[in-house]
Amino acid sequence: MDLVSSEDDVSLRQVVADVGKKFDHEYFMARTKAGEPVTELWQALAELGFLGISLPEEYGGGGGTLWQLAIVAEELAAVGCPLQPLVYSQSIAGSILARYGTDEQKERWLRGLAAGTLKFSFALTESNSGSNSQGIATSARVEGGNYVLSGVKTFISGVDDADAILVVARTGTDERTNKGQLSLFIVDAHAPGLTRQPIPTALQAPDRQWTLFLEDVELGPDRLVGELHRGFRAVFDGLNPERVLGAAFSVGIGRYALDKASRYVKERAVWGVPIGTHQAVAHPMAQAKVELEAARLMLEKAARLYDAGLQAGESANMAKFLAAEASVHCLDSAIQVHGGNGFALEYGLTDMWWLARLLQVAPVSREMVLNFVAEHSLGLPKSY
Repeated sequence: MDLVSSEDDVSLRQVVADVGKKFDHEYFMARTKAGEPVTELWQALAELGFLGISLPEEYGGGGGTLWQLAIVAEELAAVGCPLQPLVYSQSIAGSILARYGTDEQKERWLRGLAAGTLKFSFALTESNSGSNSQGIATSARVEGGNYVLSGVKTFISGVDDADAILVVARTGTDERTNKGQLSLFIVDAHAPGLTRQPIPTALQAPDRQWTLFLEDVELGPDRLVGELHRGFRAVFDGLNPERVLGAAFSVGIGRYALDKASRYVKERAVWGVPIGTHQAVAHPMAQAKVELEAARLMLEKAARLYDAGLQAGESANMAKFLAAEASVHCLDSAIQVHGGNGFALEYGLTDMWWLARLLQVAPVSREMVLNFVAEHSLGLPKSY
């Protein structure tokens, strides 16, 4: 892992940032208030090949890396446009389909993901299982050679703008461990038997949260991704990229907040000097910057380990933890130094707060990250 960015990485960052600035945070919030997706920005990214940058070349992708996709996510968040679909559509669904999909599935779905003409959602979470993925109740049974899905998923992002949903279902129980055997299925977003209900939240983002109701949703055998009963590994192979992209969003939001704060405290003068002169203003921002840079290093380490085919679970979880903590600290510091202006929507800070705060909880909570580190990094007894 080179400490000095390559020319390609620098160029990629610049081009993505330039695209993002053409739309900016005001555009992002306008789409949010209208309840509409950021279609124009999504299409601009697609035309430049950024949506398929980490997907296989043979299916229209760029044949690049998760690190490059993380750069795209970070730079967009840094200009105030954190695009969540990059996580659940390009990162999770894209990486799982590329690794476990059949040739026919890749031809049908990966090409659309790479071109930006198809968008996926990802449905794992259930209200009664929480972080216990093997405890989900949504089930898939075999009837007449097809699969029939029934159950309820909650806090599923971007369903209203998705073409398909990658659904995790229970297809059996391991007799030895009594844990659920999981399988992955592609479900059309408007499949018969699938209904949805919005979940009102404090989040300010174009992608809303939904509860999904699957009532005997019938799927053909071509909708199973990977092996029956062996989807647990596939799910977790998709969750490491999810953590990396989540960390990239957090880092980008942190940069966005500190950039705004730095410009403000250099321009805002009280008692004859810029308020950034005062250590009580400067030190919290400086500490947040230190934390943010540490998170950026761990983010890159996690992405590069994943791209090298090495174990990335530890670093991906640590990157997500560090970045989420740093992002909230950066945003909170930025709001504080703005004083009352920090709460004025025109300054574009408080409308980012809940998204930054969400990343301390999802896609995996800070407590579950610490559980993972305690068990897998320190060798301590499992606590859950």
